[in-house]
Amino acid sequence: MLHKSGRKPALVALSMFVMAAFAWAAVEQLPAEDEVRIREFYRLAGQVQDQIWPEWSKTPAPLLLVTENSEFLTHHSAPPGGFQKIGDDLYARPRQFPTSFLATFPAFGPPSVIVVGEPKNTSKKGSTRWLVTLMHEHFHQLQNGKPGYFAAVDGLRLSRGDQTGMWMLNYAFPYEKVELAEGFARLRDLLLEAVSETDNGKFAGLASRYVEERRKFFLRLSSDDHKYLAFQLWQEGIARYTEIKVAETAANYRPTREFAALPDFEAFADYAARPREETLAELKRVELAKTKREIVYSFGATEGLLLERLNPGWKGGYFGHLLSTNTLFSK
Repeated sequence: MLHKSGRKPALVALSMFVMAAFAWAAVEQLPAEDEVRIREFYRLAGQVQDQIWPEWSKTPAPLLLVTENSEFLTHHSAPPGGFQKIGDDLYARPRQFPTSFLATFPAFGPPSVIVVGEPKNTSKKGSTRWLVTLMHEHFHQLQNGKPGYFAAVDGLRLSRGDQTGMWMLNYAFPYEKVELAEGFARLRDLLLEAVSETDNGKFAGLASRYVEERRKFFLRLSSDDHKYLAFQLWQEGIARYTEIKVAETAANYRPTREFAALPDFEAFADYAARPREETLAELKRVELAKTKREIVYSFGATEGLLLERLNPGWKGGYFGHLLSTNTLFSK
């Protein structure tokens, strides 16, 4: 009896392993709709990226798609161990990341990889929206790929020993401090007023007031809090700004017939204005104490829209001052 009971769990475990292996093998081919989306992402990037950021096309763009049971890696110069080659420039392994994942980081060491779930499993429903969001993530690859980027991030000395990168999300910024929340609300309203002003003379006055209020707001922060907020606006805010510009630049983009035939396709011309509209509407609602870190997306993106008029050559200095846009607002 002891002998039999000792073998049974082992047989069950082996059986489960074999079943799991067969289950993964059955779905290890990239789903047809996902293949169309990925191919369209690289096609879209090739047509619009250099119109928005000079020489963006020189940035490697490896992508890891996360499906229910598998992960598919493409455009990676040195696929890591654990992946099986299943096609031309396409590798697969059993799923490890959540299906809702949407992030860019050096998952296998440099270069950074876009790790993303299918549209149905992420917050970016719809193939067109998902594609434009991938360009946001591709901009993070441009940021990460700049010489000195990771050294500069380490040089902030904000990780407090965290080696996972989660400190970027969880840093203890004083969002609920009353004077900061009130100061942010004034700054937010002035920013919205400035970017919506169409008269150039009035815009100049509003922009000047905004720059001065922005300077005063940052002076209220401790050194570490200042560095953290500046970093987040530089990184996430300008990535959202880039997403807006991609959507607008792609208004006349003609997708392939296969992409246009997807059931969740939306014409790029119809989608073009939505990221800007949604970002400005989002900024009107955010409150520092309630929205916390999420404010950096709409706020930083709207600062990018302001800089287009305030400092037309700002993109030339953006990467010259890693991790902060502060100098771009200098009078």
